[in-house]
Amino acid sequence: MLRRHFLTLSSVSLGGVLVYSLDRKGFPLRPGVHATQKTIRIPLRFFTEAEALVVAAIVARIFPSDGSGPGAKEAGVVIYIDRQLAGPYGRDAHRYTQGPFDEDAPPELGYQGKSTPRELYREGLERLKGFDRLSAAEQDEALRAIETTTFFGLLRQHTVEGMFCDPAHGGNVDLVGWQLVGFPGPRMNNYDDIETHYGMKFRPKPASLSELTRHKPMTNEDEK
Repeated sequence: MLRRHFLTLSSVSLGGVLVYSLDRKGFPLRPGVHATQKTIRIPLRFFTEAEALVVAAIVARIFPSDGSGPGAKEAGVVIYIDRQLAGPYGRDAHRYTQGPFDEDAPPELGYQGKSTPRELYREGLERLKGFDRLSAAEQDEALRAIETTTFFGLLRQHTVEGMFCDPAHGGNVDLVGWQLVGFPGPRMNNYDDIETHYGMKFRPKPASLSELTRHKPMTNEDEK
């Protein structure tokens, strides 16, 4: 039996909204709101804790938080990636995986290599051990050295997905990504709001699929 890995980090409660912070610091989504600090442990399904901390540091450089709003760190992107790699996507369950393979295939043909997403991550992270302990300048230098690799391209794609996916998939914690771009969520229509907001600028509060349908959407990340 394999020892279960956990990502231990701090959380900040802002008016009932839980914000995860992978560098042990809270991110003030609403200035002036009193924050309550506590420690939580999130079970990892694919990464080891050391790997998760490296991935969290990488995605924070790809999509950093700044004065305009939260980034990949606050959105829990590392958890989204962990869940995807643990499921059928991670082992290439839905991709044709027979030869011939071509690692240097033209980009318009898509990925034509042999390695699965899980294997690409394991190999890529092996080269980046200790990345989370580097300075910001050193991290950027390390990423520039791999920016043309398949691994980095996949990691960048997953960072964007984790920022803006439905929270059911593990990322976009508390809809911070949707709030950042003003996306209201998968609303079917605005019929109930037409009369109330007629002639006015209307920007509804973002809502996830589970909030709109009042039941947890089915995902296949845990499919065996």
